[in-house]
Formats: sequence, C-alpha cells, structure tokens
Amino acid sequence: MNGHEEPGPLRVAIAEDAAIMRDGLTQTLTRRGHHVVAAVADGDSLLRAVSELQPHVAIIDVRMPPTHRDEGLRAAQAIKRDHPGVGVLVFSQYIETRSAAELFAGTGGGVGYLLKDRVADVGDFIEAIRQVARGGTVLDPDVVAHLLNVSRRADALSALTPREREVLSLIAQGRSNMAIAETLVISPGVVEKHVASIFAKLGLLPSDNDNRRVIAAMKFLQS
Repeated sequence: MNGHEEPGPLRVAIAEDAAIMRDGLTQTLTRRGHHVVAAVADGDSLLRAVSELQPHVAIIDVRMPPTHRDEGLRAAQAIKRDHPGVGVLVFSQYIETRSAAELFAGTGGGVGYLLKDRVADVGDFIEAIRQVARGGTVLDPDVVAHLLNVSRRADALSALTPREREVLSLIAQGRSNMAIAETLVISPGVVEKHVASIFAKLGLLPSDNDNRRVIAAMKFLQS
C-alpha cells in the first residue's frame, strides 16, 4: 500500500509506551473515522506491525523501551528506508536533533515531527497526519529552530582547518594547551593561535560567565 494515496479513512499504527497516551490517540483517531491497525509500546513491535499491516502512516514517540533514548526515531528511519510509502509522524515531548536531522535528510517526504505540548487542536493534528500520509512534511517551529542550530553548528565546524580540528579534538579530551603542544609537537604559542582561531570561527566571544573551552568541546562532540 502506498501511503501517498489516501483513500479516505487512514490506516494508522501507533508506537507509544505511555498507555494513557496510546489509548488516547487510538480513541481520538477512531472517533474521527480512522482505523488504528496497531497500537504498540516499542519500536520493534512497530516495525513488525508496519511490515505486516502496511498502514498509511505511523505515529511514533521518540523515547521508548529498551533505553528510552531515540528508539522511535530509529524506527522511523527504518520505516522510511524499508517502506517508503508509509508516512511517519514523530509525536513527542522531546526534540532529538541529531536523529531528527538524519531522518529528514534521508527522505523526500511523508515525514513529520510535532511536540505533544504544542498540539492544542485535534483538527490540526488530524490534518497533520493526513498531510504526512499524502507525502508531505510537517514540522513544529521549535523543531525547525533546533535543526537550524544543528546546521549552523556543522557549518561552523566545517570552517576549521584539519589542524584546528585536531586541536579541538584534544580540547574535547580535556587537554591543556601545553599537553596539546606536546601531543602535536608544536609550540604552546602555536597552540594558542589555533585555539583563538577556533573560538573565532565558532563565534565564541570572550565572556566572564562562559568557559569557551567547554563550549567548544561540546560543539565538537555534538557534531
């Protein structure tokens, strides 16, 4: 079944480990005339349901068993890879930017990401599901902002020279300038110049409140 061909009532699979939320979504969709073909609590069960039942769209929470990290987004990626005609709507209270960026980068459409606490109108929510089922894209503004920040961070890191990336990698390991100089067999003065250039390219201006080495290290580790 191609999720981009919407025949009327939608066939929906739900993956949500919170039983009350799962039942609430099921009742909401059923009252609106749609068919919930599966309502499960983990990503593996969702993947089996999608493979067997071929819904138009899957509504997926981000954090589910066993680790409660980004299982939902990983399941969404697997669905878009193996069943590209099935739309996926991530519906969560969390924004996992790295996995979300990978999900949206790897598909041409039929994907959405909405935050639970920002969906105030059931009609709008149902329309978002329909749009994803038709092959469209639906994004919460907060998710867009986070993804743009990820993009800007990646652009900034791409401006670093190979040597600067080596220095930043050692900063992320907690090395001092002297230790970096010894590791790379360069003078401490050269290290200081590299560090200053890294801070400038990452837009880290001097501040009494921020530890620029820590912030730079975090940017590197998140890239």
